[in-house]
Amino acid sequence: MLNKAPTIHTEPGYTPVITDFDALMALSGEVFRTVKDRQTHKLQLGNESVFIKKHFGVGWFEILKNLLTLKWPVIGARNEWKAIQKLNTIGIATTPLLMYGERGCNPARKQSFVMTRDLGDIVTLETLCQHWQYQQPAFKLKQQLIVKVAELASRFHAHGMWHRDFYLCHFSLLLTDLETGNFRLHLMDLHRVEIHSYLPHGKRLKDLAGLYFSALHIGLTKRDVLRFLKVYYQQPLRQVLLHAHFLLAIECRARKLDAKLLRKREAGISM
Repeated sequence: MLNKAPTIHTEPGYTPVITDFDALMALSGEVFRTVKDRQTHKLQLGNESVFIKKHFGVGWFEILKNLLTLKWPVIGARNEWKAIQKLNTIGIATTPLLMYGERGCNPARKQSFVMTRDLGDIVTLETLCQHWQYQQPAFKLKQQLIVKVAELASRFHAHGMWHRDFYLCHFSLLLTDLETGNFRLHLMDLHRVEIHSYLPHGKRLKDLAGLYFSALHIGLTKRDVLRFLKVYYQQPLRQVLLHAHFLLAIECRARKLDAKLLRKREAGISM
């Protein structure tokens, strides 16, 4: 039984078209993603295009499974709401927040949503870089993007944030920015983000390994990697190399992720 009245937060400057919790949870449009406990829809609301990600409760089995494997369960949209607010505070671009709402006390059945403004025409770095291995981009473009990703990652981690899905597919550019060369990366898919006062060593490693894994097959050179590390650590190369043990652990984890993905693809082909 949902025994708690719904709470809805609206961002300053946004005038909501709908303010009823049930009506907001009933909104539907183009389905971008649907899994057992949540759905993401894109729709026209008033005069603008928005995304609404709805969470319907993960259930006690999912909560206990996560706790037994020493993972903190994500039980609603609050994570994403807090993450967007934090990114706004530290100057990292993401999807503009419009509304957040939740209802219920039972963590297994809590309902919630987060609504964001549609950024418009964007391209992910995964898509943008997918042919680099066979067709090298302009040197200036590649250099600028490496620096931008490193700057974002450095700031993100310096403020104690752990993405948990830190892949190139979650870094986006507006197509208009790509055309003008005025790059401003947007960090996306924040529903699993954790925020710490200081980011633990192991969580930093996992994020960087995920990022490197997603970039293993886009034709990066050793010089490209070193350029990223110099910007990320904000240190000269000789000091970056003092982190050699940590960097080796990142590469090892990235290679294991890559091998795991390859095994899954091969299993899929054989089925």
